[in-house]
Amino acid sequence: MKMLKRSLFVVVLACCLQGCFGAFLAGAAIGSVVVYESSNYKYAKSDNKISSEAVKKLKADPDLYKKSRIVISVYDGIVLLAGQTPSPEYRQRAQQIVEGIPGVKRVYNEITINGPISSMTQSSDAWITTKIKSQMMAAKGIDSDDIKVVTENGVVYLMGKVTRQQAAKATAIARKSSGVQKVVTLFEYITVTST
Repeated sequence: MKMLKRSLFVVVLACCLQGCFGAFLAGAAIGSVVVYESSNYKYAKSDNKISSEAVKKLKADPDLYKKSRIVISVYDGIVLLAGQTPSPEYRQRAQQIVEGIPGVKRVYNEITINGPISSMTQSSDAWITTKIKSQMMAAKGIDSDDIKVVTENGVVYLMGKVTRQQAAKATAIARKSSGVQKVVTLFEYITVTST
């Protein structure tokens, strides 16, 4: 019971630090995580709509829903699909479903062909995300509100609109964090001009 409480605390803390709303569904656990960043409220409404629609459409495919664990993360219309599914066909089907949703600009399909990860691994992933997000908040030269951190099975995905310097700092922080197997950057690079 104590371990369950600790795991739940870590997940809630990760969501709070990340500033996100999460909806994890029963069954094979198709999950939706939508970013609500303080400097990016203009994206929140459309991202929430995309995420909700993606969950709804993926659940409408009973075979895919029962056999897969899919995590959906959205940042400014860019969708990251992570998780596990038993076949390449299911992986492709999930991507096609999400690509058909209005407002989706691009889909990064990082779903692996495996069985679903354990709840212990999910807790570890939440803890990794929390550590990285906390370190970014303390780092100079990074506005952590502009970066979405998603961890799935030890792989850290970094999303957002940042300068190349911010991206390099965020990537270095993620790579140095214990428990991280790999860092995948999905940034949109911006140029800051001084006037």
